[in-house]
Order: sequence, then C-alpha cells, then structure tokens
Amino acid sequence: QVQLVESGGGLVQAGGSLRLSCAASGSIFSINAMGWYRQAPGKQRELVAHITNGGSTNYATSVKGRFTISRDNVENTVYLQMNSLKPEDTAVYYCHANGPAVGYWGQGTQVTVSS
Repeated sequence: QVQLVESGGGLVQAGGSLRLSCAASGSIFSINAMGWYRQAPGKQRELVAHITNGGSTNYATSVKGRFTISRDNVENTVYLQMNSLKPEDTAVYYCHANGPAVGYWGQGTQVTVSS
C-alpha cells in the first residue's frame, strides 16, 4: 500500500503562483511514476503532469510552459509548481502514484483561481 498526502492548495488571483506537494509513504519502492490530475466541477478528471522514476515528464497542453512537475527522491515527495494561474485552472488537484498493478490516489487539494 502507498499513502499520498497532498498540500499547498488555496485561493490565488489570476496570474499568481502556487506549489503543490505530495508526500508518499508506505510501499514506495513499488512506485514507478507519479502524476498530478485535476477535476473541475462537472468535468472529468484529467492528467495535468506526469513524471517517471527516471525523471521524464509530460504535461497537458493547457499547462505547458506554466506548470512544472518535479520530485525529491530522498523526501519521497512530488511537487507541482504552478505559475501564471488562470481561472480555468480552478479544480481539485489529486496526486497519483503508479504501482506495478494498481494506482493510488491522494485525497485531493482545492485550487481556486479568482479573476
């Protein structure tokens, strides 16, 4: 089992920045990649950014150039630096970890961007 705890969400004005953190614990040796997803009201959950154990990253087109995903393997933590935030970035952001046969989700953290 892997436990994921997110933090760092909040309310910010358009153009502002936030950094989300996701701390992993438990059977972390089984994780091969981690990512951030988001879900806005009335919409499906979507991938925001993804990072492999080797450090390869990919981003949703809507956040490229504004968001950066990174990981600290010593602290077992993944970060999402979000700059130039827009009202359409408002959503609950979820951390996700890929195991060999199962995925794990955090509880989510609310990000609200006011115009």
